[in-house]
Amino acid sequence: MDGQTDFAFVLPRGVTDEQGVTHREGTMRLATALDEIAPLRDPRVRANEAYFVIILLSRVITQLGTLNSVTPGVIERLYAGDLNYLQDFYQRINGMEVPTMEVVCPHCGQSFATEVPLPGES
Repeated sequence: MDGQTDFAFVLPRGVTDEQGVTHREGTMRLATALDEIAPLRDPRVRANEAYFVIILLSRVITQLGTLNSVTPGVIERLYAGDLNYLQDFYQRINGMEVPTMEVVCPHCGQSFATEVPLPGES
């Protein structure tokens, strides 16, 4: 991934703010070890382990539409499909394995594996 640390995404549905504006486009940065450890100290996570993902995503999503910040409260208001999308996106950009797919050259017919670009990559 050649040093890239921030990745753009577009939520399937988006989150609507108090003014009725829906925010779908955002940016997520690569997670640090602290990002994965710090939520374990949060009392909401201690009370309910499922809350871990809420805290984690609020730490690594650096921008969502024109919202001033992405807080756990913002993540709580996401539709389930958007939350699933962000969890998959997090795993994809922070995973060790670069996703590949088998393709066929339209000119020579040769089959080969190529990296699948992430959204926002050129």
